[in-house]
Parts: sequence; C-alpha cells; structure tokens
Amino acid sequence: MTLGVVSLNCAGQDAAPGAEQRRTAIALEQRGENADAEVAWRAVLKADPASAEAYAHLGLLEARQARYADAVAFYRRALALEPEMPGLRLNLGLSLFKSGELKAAAETFTPLLRSLPASSPDVQRVTVLIGMSYYGLGEYAEAIPYLKDAAGRDAQSLELRLTLAHSCMQAKQFSCVLDVYHQILLLNAESAEADMLAGEALEEMRDDPGAMQQFQAAVKANPKEPNVHFGLGYLLWKLKRYPEAADQFQAELANVPDHVYALAYLADAKIQMQDNDAALPLLQEAIRLDPKMELAHVDLATLDAEAHRQQDAVRELTLAAGLHPEDASVHWKLARLYQAMGKTREARAEIEKTRNLHRAEDATVFHQLSEAQAEQASK
Repeated sequence: MTLGVVSLNCAGQDAAPGAEQRRTAIALEQRGENADAEVAWRAVLKADPASAEAYAHLGLLEARQARYADAVAFYRRALALEPEMPGLRLNLGLSLFKSGELKAAAETFTPLLRSLPASSPDVQRVTVLIGMSYYGLGEYAEAIPYLKDAAGRDAQSLELRLTLAHSCMQAKQFSCVLDVYHQILLLNAESAEADMLAGEALEEMRDDPGAMQQFQAAVKANPKEPNVHFGLGYLLWKLKRYPEAADQFQAELANVPDHVYALAYLADAKIQMQDNDAALPLLQEAIRLDPKMELAHVDLATLDAEAHRQQDAVRELTLAAGLHPEDASVHWKLARLYQAMGKTREARAEIEKTRNLHRAEDATVFHQLSEAQAEQASK
C-alpha cells in the first residue's frame, strides 16, 4: 500500500537538506528497488534525523518485504514525529495485523475509523480489519458489530457473512447465526458450511429436528465438507440411532482417516450394536492418536471388563477419571467394577467422589465440532 499524500504533499521540500537523496529514494522506491531505496531513505534520515517521511517510507519498504515487526517500529517513529501524516495509521495497523499483533491492530484501527469521513473508501477496509482482529483474538462478541457493518456495505461477500456467522455462533448469539444464514442462502443456496452453522445454532436452541434437517442438507450440499458427516452422525448417536450414526462416522473417516472423534464414536456405536470385535481396533487407534480421548478409554474399559480383564478395565477408567474428574458416570463405573472385584473400600471411595458430581450430559454438536476442529488443527 502506498502512503498517499506522504509522497505527494512535498511543497518546498526540494530546498530542504537531503532533497537530492529524497528524490533518489522516491524514484528507487517507485521502481521497486527496495534495497537501494532503503539506503537512500537512510541517507535522508542522516541529513534530517527528524524526518517523519523517511521513517514512514522505511516502514513501507519493510512491509513490502513482509518484515512487519521492523515496519511497525519505523511507522511508530514516524507517528511520534508527525501524528497526522495521511495513511500512516492505516499502514501501521496493517503491519500490526499482518504480524499477528491483533490487539494492537484493533487499538490502532478503532480511532482511525472514527476519524474517517463516511465517504472515505478506507471505511470498509478498516471496519473489516477491526472485525477480523477481534475474530482472530477470539473476542467474538466484539467482532460482531464490525462484521455486521462491513457485511451491510458489501451485499455480495459470502466470506464476510460466513465469518460473521461463526462469530455469532461462538458468542452464542444463535438468532444472529440464523439471520446471517438466510443472507448466505441468497448468495449460495448450497453452502454446506452455512447449513452446519445453522444446524449447530438450532440444536443449541433445543430444535433437534431442525438441526438434523440442516446437517442432512449440509451432507447433500457437500459430502466432502470437513466434519459434516461427523456432525450428522453425532446427532444420530445422541438419538441412539446407532446404525445410521455409524454410517456417518464411517463416511467422515473416508474423508479424514485419522478423525479421532469419528473413530471414538464409531467404536461406541459398534459397542451399542453388540459388535465388540469391530470396536476394539477403532478404540485402540483413537487412543493412539489422542491419549486424552475420554470416551475411548471408557469404552475400552467396558470391553476389558466384559473379557474379564478387570485390572486393564480399572486402568482405563482411572485414566478417564483423571481426564474428566467432574464426570460422575466414570466414578460410578469404577465403583461398580471395584465392587465386582470385591474391593469394597475402593468402591466406597469412588462413590464418595460422586457426592457433589452429576453425570455429564452429552455435549452439543457445536461443542463436539469445536473439539474435533481443534484436534485436527493441532496436527
């Protein structure tokens, strides 16, 4: 991005010290000869150590070469010398944003947005950048008004609306998700990602049939969409429709063979369908991929207990209890196992642990998809 008036509003500067170096620097910069332009701007700075223009252009040259941290340092020096230099705050904010300093970027862009006239072409760009800064920070409620404003100015932007819908979902503003979903349908009636978001919102609003319908639409729109089969499978699993759920988990694994959650829930569905032989290798693979997968440890304990491998079952349940100590159901399973082994004292200790606990409810599909996405992103 150019610095606008910085290189144009130069009346009287040719008579200043370093004028020849300045003309040379501008010419080199315009030709894209960055290294030589940097040398020339440093010569300007040597002649005039208080040249905000030189610092600003040195920042621009660093930004051109994706050296954003260095660009930020130069822009800040320029800003301290000439706070009203046109284009400077925008360039500083862009370099902060691109260097991942999102909080500082938002703090730079916000006063800039207030200072821009409504007719400025930079209003939309800065609004989007503030929204995306908050989105990147995980401050979704703060991102929403900026993304809404930007989407309102750009009637054709599907990407903006999807980001807005994700922000609304993360902020648990479910009616907002559905409002944006209907906007997305006008742009792309076959958006699997949007269908999934609408499904997650509907389930959070206790509309399970509506959620199911949205995930089925998502599968139809794009059967290769990441997590689409897992999401539908999980809804079916919660309804105890295990054969149908298993089909969806298998479809997810066809897309993503190391999808840990699909492996674990497929194994659980197999157990519910009395197919322990099929479940065992699935559980072992899930635990290999993610040793912290509680469901896999609990189900493996079930298989161990049924095969009279009681010590192995104790080990698996103990691991599961350590992963989620607030889940009373695991402690109850462990207590019953100890009772079956004749270990009364240990059984009592596990029962005591449940005194102030409740059985963990099944997570929503939004929670499970978030966990699955985080698991995949960490690989």
